[in-house]
Amino acid sequence: MSRRCSISGKGPMVGNNVSHANNKTKRRFLPNLRSVKITLEDGTTKRVKISAKELRTMRKNS
Repeated sequence: MSRRCSISGKGPMVGNNVSHANNKTKRRFLPNLRSVKITLEDGTTKRVKISAKELRTMRKNS
């Protein structure tokens, strides 16, 4: 299963864990995905995974 937003395409990013001693190890920043039902133009519903930011934008614009 892909951890990717179906609307914006936002996916995992990579970075570093930085300790107090300034040791760096790789880590992943995963997007905040939510599973929601969206009604399409023909009246059917589809379950999609979208990021929380896109969900907020959709609720603002509707």
